[in-house]
This record gives sequence, C-alpha cells and structure tokens, in this order.
Amino acid sequence: MQLVRRFRLPALFCAFAVLACALISRPYADMGICDEGPYFLMAQHLARTGHIVFNGWATAMLGCQLYLGAAFIKLFGASFTAVRMSTLMVALLTAFFLQRTLVLAGVNERNATLGTLAFVLSPLYLELSVTFMTDAMGLCAVVLCLYGCLRALHASAESATIAWLCFSVVTNAVFGTSRQIAWLGILVMAPSALYLLGSRGGWRARHKILAAGAVVTAAGVLFIFVCMQWLKRQPYSIPEHLVVPRGAEFDLFSSLLGAFAEIPFLLIPIAVLFLPELRKGGRRSVKVVSVASATYVLVPLASYHLRGYFHFPHLLEPTMGDWFTPFGGYGAALLTGPPAAFLHTGTRVVLTIASLGGLLGLIVSLLEPRPIRPETGNTQAPPWRELRVLVGPFVAIYCLLLIPRAASVYGIFDRYLLELLAVALPWLVLIYQERIRGRMPPATLLLIAIWAVYSIAITHNMFSFYRARAKLADELRAHGIPDTRVDNGWEYNFMVELRHSDHINDPRIAAPSGAYVPVAPLPSDSCPMFWFGRTPHVRPIYGVSFDPNACYGPAPFAPVHYSRWLASSPGTLYVVRYLPAEKK
Repeated sequence: MQLVRRFRLPALFCAFAVLACALISRPYADMGICDEGPYFLMAQHLARTGHIVFNGWATAMLGCQLYLGAAFIKLFGASFTAVRMSTLMVALLTAFFLQRTLVLAGVNERNATLGTLAFVLSPLYLELSVTFMTDAMGLCAVVLCLYGCLRALHASAESATIAWLCFSVVTNAVFGTSRQIAWLGILVMAPSALYLLGSRGGWRARHKILAAGAVVTAAGVLFIFVCMQWLKRQPYSIPEHLVVPRGAEFDLFSSLLGAFAEIPFLLIPIAVLFLPELRKGGRRSVKVVSVASATYVLVPLASYHLRGYFHFPHLLEPTMGDWFTPFGGYGAALLTGPPAAFLHTGTRVVLTIASLGGLLGLIVSLLEPRPIRPETGNTQAPPWRELRVLVGPFVAIYCLLLIPRAASVYGIFDRYLLELLAVALPWLVLIYQERIRGRMPPATLLLIAIWAVYSIAITHNMFSFYRARAKLADELRAHGIPDTRVDNGWEYNFMVELRHSDHINDPRIAAPSGAYVPVAPLPSDSCPMFWFGRTPHVRPIYGVSFDPNACYGPAPFAPVHYSRWLASSPGTLYVVRYLPAEKK
C-alpha cells in the first residue's frame, strides 16, 4: 500500500488504460474529423512561421493546443496523427489527475479508480482523446484547477497552500487558452477556494494566504482579459455571442433537458449502481420519480407536436448527439443516404432503462437518507461543503453559458457535457460510497470492461469510416476528378476550400469586414450539399454516399468497404452523381 500511495499506481493505471484503449482502436486517418482540419492547418502554419493565423472557423482561441500541436509537428512531421497524439498526451494527464481529484474529494482509492475508469473509458472521452479538438484541453484545465484547489484546502503549511493556488490558476490559464469556457476555473473556482480558506481558519489568521491568492487570481483575470482582447483583434476569428434569440424558449428547454438526460448515460457503469434504490423509495420519492419520468417522455413528444421534430430527437439512448449516436462514432450521419445503424432498438431500450433508471435511483437515494453510514475506507469525513462551494457555482455558471448554444439551431453537442461530467463524478461516487455502500461491487469492473470494449469499437469504426472517405477521394483524384468537383462531407470540403482560399466563407466572421461573400446557389437540379455556402470553390458533380442510388444514382467508380467492429456487417461508401449525366 505504501508503494501504491507513493507512485500513485491507481492514477497511473487509469492513464495507461486510456493509452491502451486508444492504441487498440487504431486512431489514424489522413483526413480531418469535425473541426480538426482548420485547426490542423493553423498548427501547421504556426510550426512553419511561428505565428497564429486564423482561417475563418475557430470560435475557440486554440492557444495552448496550437503550440503543443506545432511542437508535435516539428518532432514527428506534419500529419493528423502527430497532432492527435498531442491531444492524447493531455488526455492521459487528465485521467491521472481526475483519479487523484476523486481521492482528495473523500473517495477511497478503489472507488476513485473505478469511477475514473468509467469516465475516461467512455466512448465520448476516448474519441475526443485521439482527435485534435479543443474539448480535451478544456477538460484538462478544469480538472487541474479543481485538483489544485482541493490540494490548497488540504495543505497544512501556508507556503504549500499558496503554491497550490498558484498551480490551479496557472494551469487553468494556460490550458484555458484552448477553450475559453475553461477559464471559469479562474473566474469561479479559485475565488470559491479562497472563500473556503478564509471561512475555515479565520479571515485575519489567514490573511497572507488570502492576499497571495487574491493577487494570483487577479493576475489570472488580467491574463484572461488580455487574451480576449487579442482574440477580438484577430482577422478571420469567429466571435461567440451570448444572446438568446426570441421565440426559442421551448427549444431551449427541450435541448437542455435532452443534454442533462444524457449525463447518466455517459456515466452508465456508475449510474446503474443506483438502480436497486428504486425499490427503496417512499411516497415522496414515488411522486418525484413519476414527475421526472413523465417530463422525460412528454417534452420530446410536445416538441414533435409543436415543431414537427424531436429536439433531442429520440427518447432512446444514445440521443442523437454529434459524437455519440445510434450509428456509432462521429461523422456517421454527415453524408447523403441513411447510414447503417450500429445499435439496434432493443439495445437502445436496455441502455435507456439502465441510464434513466440509474438517474431516478440517484434521486431516490438523495430523498431517502440512510441512518447507517457504511464503511468507506477513508479515515476523514467527506468534504461535502468544500465540494458544494467549489463545484456548485461553477456548474451554475457553466449551465448559464450553455443557454445561448441550447437556443441556437445547433443545440448542445454531447461533447459540451465533458466538464459537467468531470465535476459531477466526485459527487456521484461519493454519494454512492456514503449513502449506499462503502465499496463498489466487483461487477462494476465488468461493466467498465464492457464499456471500454464498446468505446474501442466506436472509436475504431469512426477512424475506419474516415479512412474510407480519404481512400475514395484518392480514387477520384486518380481518375482526374479534382477535389473541387466532389462533395465528400463538410470536413473534407473545408480542407479543399482552404487550399484555394485563406479562410472559410463563414457569415459569422466580423473582421475583416466583407470577408464573407454570398454564394450563388447550386443548380436547381443538383443534389443538396451541406454548408455549400461556406466552401464556394467546391461545386460538386459527384458525392460520397451510404446509398448507391442516392441523388442521380451510382457513378462509375468502385465502392470502398470499411470495417465496423461489433457491427453485423462492414460499412460501404459509394460515389454517386450530383447532377444528371448529360450535365456532367
């Protein structure tokens, strides 16, 4: 046990578990996934010139992420795999510190390890760990800030307390340059820690700590202000607005409800542990559970009745997010034609019952307090007040900042929930440990193992799908078809556009004025192309599709098959005509 404590072996095990699962999934594809393409070109430009130049797509600052990606490009060459491995390194760091954060929050080592594994081996975390997106960096900033604040609260010496406050502010400032919302660590979490320090030991007795912490936090706030002013002045950056459009109140409510209903599903190995609590509820619990269940069912049905569509759009998990869908990983629904389902209806019903039932069981466990506290394995009482003060304001403000996005046409993406999942995890595990059972049952490890296998398959299938799209693009190019005449999905089209222009033609660009130029519509008899106005240089005559009979039927090019682990059949992509044959 001394060896375990000294070398933090459980935390290292969590990090290496992420590494092993990521490598097994074979995360390589010579094509950008989601926002990766423009970000990769920015990192490549930074490695070559030493300057950050935006190209009309990023709303995030990308600072730390770009420098880390540029360093990996210099070391290993300019490839998507190189910059993705920079994100994987950050994901391993996050997994390590998340396990230590749970221990500091009062969770015993065993439960902290299982809770961390349930989070970091989820499909959402694993997919984002091997892509050059900002989500992993933002999550790392929040986890490091929470860890530093807890260490500051637990430190016995003044110098150690000040050092850990500095650690939390500095790491949050640096990693937050990739994703600005992570700066809530400096703006909310660090002041909350100072409040706890002052109220615990007396404001006068701890004046040195409070003064030093206030100076460091103020420096962090100044750093944020300078960075935001710099970003505001960058050409082709995309401003983010915090305005809720009028008439979007119902869409806002249903989008938020759909997002929060997915939280227990994304932590399903832990959520199912609360299922047995449903049979222990009293009359009050039955009423609350009934209202919660009715809300979950009626809101999407009302959305369909009023708007003609489900806003989160199905009742069965996983709901139609962007990175975790019934079709598999990200990108499965971005092409023409219906993609093959990965999860069948029966499986989705079981997953929905397990996740929703776990959420309701959690509610019952909170409404029905237990008179007997089980043995937790920790000698110290759990710091409920510390967690409430540190995490409560952070969650409240984070949710408020999600409101404009929830009311927008895009809604809330599932990856926006990562920070909420991370700060909710200590609470969830601690509630189980203190109110139900001191040690998670051995079956939890089996559930996590199944979860990890599922995540590996989802991640592999995502990259296999993108490798197939890149292969089709190479085949068309070999037959003399230029990339500008092919619709291979918006991510590929973005890369094509940026080879012919210095920016994406996005109407949200504020500077320089006139950067956005309205684009003439496609021919009336053309197959629809998603976001065609953002890529004016791409005027397709062919497109990549799941259905060989989509649009104007198959083109004379061989289809490409790609492997789908755990699926009943491999996937197939076809080239179809976007225009009638006589107009080609």
